[in-house]
Amino acid sequence: MTAMADEKASVFTLVDLIERHSAALAAQLQAHHVSTFPPVAKKTIRHFQPAEAAKLVGVKEVYLRQISEKIEGLDIQTTTGGRRSYSVEDIDIIRRHLDKVGRAERMYVPHRRDHEGLQIISVMNFKGGSGKTTTAAHLAQFLALRGYRVLALDLDPQASLSALYGHQPELDVGENETIYGAIRYDDHKRSIKELVRKTYIPGLDLVPGNLELMEFEHDTPRALMKRQAGEALFFERLGNAIDEIEAEYDVVVIDCPPQLGYLTLSALTAATSVLVTVHPQMLDVMSMNQFLAMVADLLREVQTAGGNVDFAWLRYLITRFEPADGPQNQMVGYLRSIFGTHVLNFPMLKTTAVSDAGITNQTLYEVERGQFTRSTYDRALDSMDSVNGEIEQLIKKAWGRAA
Repeated sequence: MTAMADEKASVFTLVDLIERHSAALAAQLQAHHVSTFPPVAKKTIRHFQPAEAAKLVGVKEVYLRQISEKIEGLDIQTTTGGRRSYSVEDIDIIRRHLDKVGRAERMYVPHRRDHEGLQIISVMNFKGGSGKTTTAAHLAQFLALRGYRVLALDLDPQASLSALYGHQPELDVGENETIYGAIRYDDHKRSIKELVRKTYIPGLDLVPGNLELMEFEHDTPRALMKRQAGEALFFERLGNAIDEIEAEYDVVVIDCPPQLGYLTLSALTAATSVLVTVHPQMLDVMSMNQFLAMVADLLREVQTAGGNVDFAWLRYLITRFEPADGPQNQMVGYLRSIFGTHVLNFPMLKTTAVSDAGITNQTLYEVERGQFTRSTYDRALDSMDSVNGEIEQLIKKAWGRAA
């Protein structure tokens, strides 16, 4: 290296260089966000074709057409060819109408009854890239589209779930506006009710995240040393916050950080069920082995300290699955032989539809079918619906309902 090169290399320290790169990247991301979602724009979800709408409501398509003529307040769009499409608001109105006039034993609005407990599903994995956020985002939307009252809780400081839902963490989420505000240890603590945001889907709310969540990881060791008698332990704080809004929801879906820290342990303790995403590759499975071992040790300590460690169910979801990949099929068979029925029957397929939709901060339920070939989109949507439908049945089972 020449003297001039040495001089240039010494101009910036590593910290300076990282700060410059961070600022440059943040500026470009902000410009991309503004061009994709201008300040006056609001994120929306696409309209649904009659067959899709009928499936979401739980009726036959022909019956949906018949009753649509009789319900006031619908704003059904019709193409020049006479093809109808239904907004999420239309579907919600139809569902509520049917629930009001239908038979008592049939529930079109599937809200939980008084004796059915709030279901809190923590979606987690120790390793990034396992499809954790994709799973959480689509599960929460699917359940809301099916008529449940859902809270999506972004516990990941990277806040990809929030970004998918149109809340850019570095732009749209301010100080003390994440769940950290409700679980922090100082006098700036807020009620979780002040942190909940409505989304563009009826019945789906969001508590967004950003880097502020890391403060809980830093604060907790100090708080443990200074803890006063009667003060809630760290693993109780998230559950206590959710208890404040328990009556307003049927399901809470928590997107956990991709590491085993105080936030993840809090999510595990608050959860009634756990969904672990698994990419069927050897390195990912080896990483999961370490994750499970550490979780077991830490949960045993939490249990000793009086924390809740009882779950209605724990399931492993195979993600980014390629059916034509021989080694992946072998790994899936290997996992099923070890975990048995704890592995979900349906895997989440690897598909360009999900990744391409993510480029514009959209989920598979939001993106227009016309952006893909019909076979690509339908294959991806069938896979997503199958996974989420299986989880819905687990929720019903936890409530004691018939499948």
